[in-house]
Amino acid sequence: MGKKKILVVDDEKLIVKGIRFSLEQDGMEVDCAYDGEEALEYAKNCEYDLVLLDVMLPKLDGFQVCQQIREFSDMPIVMLTAKSEDMDKILGLEYGADDYITKPFNILEVKARIKAIMRRTAKREEPASSTMIVKGNMRIDCESRRVFIGEREINLTAKEFDVLELLAMNPNKVYSRENLLNLIWGYDYPGDARTVDVHIRRLREKIEINPSEPKYVHTKWGVGYYFQG
Repeated sequence: MGKKKILVVDDEKLIVKGIRFSLEQDGMEVDCAYDGEEALEYAKNCEYDLVLLDVMLPKLDGFQVCQQIREFSDMPIVMLTAKSEDMDKILGLEYGADDYITKPFNILEVKARIKAIMRRTAKREEPASSTMIVKGNMRIDCESRRVFIGEREINLTAKEFDVLELLAMNPNKVYSRENLLNLIWGYDYPGDARTVDVHIRRLREKIEINPSEPKYVHTKWGVGYYFQG
């Protein structure tokens, strides 16, 4: 296992310095960028294990950077954001971030979040037994992590695929939002359950003909979500 590589992007140099020091103490390799253009250059030249990306940046803002990285990579992206930002927007369809942390944050929380995402990513990279899940006109190829509806490939983010794969492999089993947070995001502390709702909504927008009357991913009111077997 080589060193984990992290890209930290924030125009506040003291914040970057603090995060960098803390992550290097944990044996990670850290690159730093202070504006959106610089961040994109780094991301194009290196595949990072994770990108910590501030929303408010000079030249290109964090949303634009996230959107552009998604055009060529599904490396995990965690947005750093002021409390006033709309979380739905941060995790929204048009950006594809994996998670978000609000400022001011505790560096221990940041490290816990990073480690949880990395554990999940490492698990994902283990060779899976070739599994194809077929439901109606949907095919989920768990090995290549691709989803097709009819002949059309559906472009899912890493987290959206993880949610769909877990639900589809356990049809009719209802997962609470807390279950999904633990299994997909791997939090060791209470995460924000709305993160799950946003991902489910995005997933439905991509795979359902009518997201408000889903055929695949259903809600059991007051309990959680399940895949119709």
